[in-house]
Amino acid sequence: MSDSSSKYDAIVELALNQREQAQGAYQRRGLLISGSNEWCSEVALKIAALFDQQQVWITRQPPTGVEAYAGREVLQRLGSEVDLLVYDCHDGFDVDAFGAASGLIKGGGLLLLLTPPLQDWPQLPDPEAQRFFKSDCVSSNFIKRFIQISKASDALLLVSENSVMPDLPKIKKLRPLARAPDGVCRTIDQKNAVAAVVELGCGRSQQPVVLVSDRGRGKSSALGIAAAQLLSQGCQTILVSAPRLAAVEALFNHAHRLLPQAKSSRGLLKYGNASLRFIAPDELIESVPNADLLLVDEAAAIPTPMLEKMLSHYQRLVFATTVHGYEGTGRGFALHFNKVLDLKTPGWLQFRLRQPIRWAGLDVLEKFVFDALLLDATTASEAVLAGLDLSACQISHVSRAELMNDRFLLSEVFGLLVLAHYRTRPNDLRQLLDSPDLQLHVMSYQGHVVAVVLLGIEGAMDEAMAKAVYQGRRRVQGHLMAQSLATHAGLVEAPTLRYLRIMRIAVHPLVQGRGLGSALIKEICASVTDDICDCLGVSFGLTPDLLRFWQGLAFVPVRLGLTREHSSGSHSLIMLRSVSGAGRFFLKKSHARMQQQLPALLMGSLKAFDRHLAEVLMRDSVEAEAAMSDLDWQDVVSFAYSLRGYEFCMAAIIVFAKTLPHDLPELNSKQSRLLLVKVLGNQGWPEAVKSVGLSGRADAIKQLRETFQLLLEAYCDPSLLVSIRKSLDL
Repeated sequence: MSDSSSKYDAIVELALNQREQAQGAYQRRGLLISGSNEWCSEVALKIAALFDQQQVWITRQPPTGVEAYAGREVLQRLGSEVDLLVYDCHDGFDVDAFGAASGLIKGGGLLLLLTPPLQDWPQLPDPEAQRFFKSDCVSSNFIKRFIQISKASDALLLVSENSVMPDLPKIKKLRPLARAPDGVCRTIDQKNAVAAVVELGCGRSQQPVVLVSDRGRGKSSALGIAAAQLLSQGCQTILVSAPRLAAVEALFNHAHRLLPQAKSSRGLLKYGNASLRFIAPDELIESVPNADLLLVDEAAAIPTPMLEKMLSHYQRLVFATTVHGYEGTGRGFALHFNKVLDLKTPGWLQFRLRQPIRWAGLDVLEKFVFDALLLDATTASEAVLAGLDLSACQISHVSRAELMNDRFLLSEVFGLLVLAHYRTRPNDLRQLLDSPDLQLHVMSYQGHVVAVVLLGIEGAMDEAMAKAVYQGRRRVQGHLMAQSLATHAGLVEAPTLRYLRIMRIAVHPLVQGRGLGSALIKEICASVTDDICDCLGVSFGLTPDLLRFWQGLAFVPVRLGLTREHSSGSHSLIMLRSVSGAGRFFLKKSHARMQQQLPALLMGSLKAFDRHLAEVLMRDSVEAEAAMSDLDWQDVVSFAYSLRGYEFCMAAIIVFAKTLPHDLPELNSKQSRLLLVKVLGNQGWPEAVKSVGLSGRADAIKQLRETFQLLLEAYCDPSLLVSIRKSLDL
């Protein structure tokens, strides 16, 4: 027998031993297999041959005949179970996908983590990281940390292509899983949660129910079981809301399993005249459909203002959330939303599902994932912060090297980001440790983190790239403000300026309202000089409180989003504070541009926008001039000859259209009708499309571009048109 075959056999024996341990303890185990792509795949195939069909591979180069997904495609498998998960890191490591996929492995199952040689892995380029890094990191701190934790973990055995085999570990005793007696619910915790939801749905209780758990505790399946019982007992309409439909597929699957005669389609279960239906949070708030019961899953990933609106509209609600997980954090949810529940619905009930369902308690693989992705990052306690005095706080700029060398600091920084922001995920940890385009500023009190600000470097593009961005022909990852101010606000020079964008600001919830956030931002503003950037900027979901906060720090609004963000339910607002002379000139220009465009937008795309907020934003507004400005001409020309959106150029298009004569022989009847209905009449797209007899919005925009090409060539000074097109590379 060759040395290679002997080593394969030894690794398979290790895998069998790990599987035996996993099955004996009803836990999960794993192997980290490092080496060349080909060798790791060969080893994984030999181990996979020991398993039946309940296995999933996450790889971009799947072997023949295996069920495989590329990165986050595996999210569609959430809610199901596997005996074997093979995660291949050779073509990139999607940290969010890994965190989610690890929960698929059931008790007795194995994880095979295939990696490049460990000494090389941190230095290798990673396309998954490049998705959110604007510039390459020389060496990945995140991967270095991941390797350290892997080596220290009781869950993993490490084998490599060019090293000796580890010793076989001893077999541990069985830890049986506690189950509920009725067979439908798999734990006592789950049975109690189902009973509470059913009692609420039947009308025997009027107080909201909150279910919290770590992943794998049967939270979503408990909602599905309860929904099935309620539908069978005569409950007519149950609505389900969550950040995305995939997050509640397990809920629908469990309901259908208990009601096999029901008709099921994605996001809808019909049982006679009764129904269980998914609805997105923003649609729910907008339309407020009737329901006997509203189930809100992964509530921590939904902004608190949206949850408050649900609470005000519906009498019977269940909020369920994951305490530690890639969907969001229930810890932040508890601190923020529990106060709302106490105020509006005192007497609400909370159930904590502690006992795992897919595996036994004290699962070593779960601990490894929590440690590696910092899902259980800690923050300062109430006792530590009891005597906090702002004057005793220290502010410092923290480097990536300092975070790597201070585990306590890293845990408190990331823990605070998780606690304060519902969208913080494992990939954010990687970005924090690796991205050269991030700056971290920390406020601490007696050695504990009480506030953090994350800054991102944006802009500084050359003129050619700036024009491509302005035209809508290029999107550059990680330049949110620069791109929006060019493409949406119509400021072609915007991407050439240098920005520091305040990406996250987090203040410990126990000490909010004491001026810590303002003090930290003021210190940053005072320390930033014109050799670093032209402007400081921030983009956020607009609320009156946030607008007052940033205006109080001398930030000026320059761009209002035309639609509500799905994540926050609010319109986004970009605000700037100038640093350099170029920044001051640009800030004045961009603010004036917003003020000129707002009146037309408030009559069109923003006609449902909050009137009070509109008045605050328009305090500096000026009456639109009848004549076309240089920027107006740029907007009309760029709409006609490039890919810029109609709404972003609408104000200028209307001004231009009003200067035209009544008779336009250059246009055919459809073009004349579209100009009259959509531009001058300001009708919505559905009404304009129907009135003109077009196939849809895309057809209408195509017709409008052609219309304005004809009008510009007929009614714009030829030399001006040539000059603008040349300056914009059109």
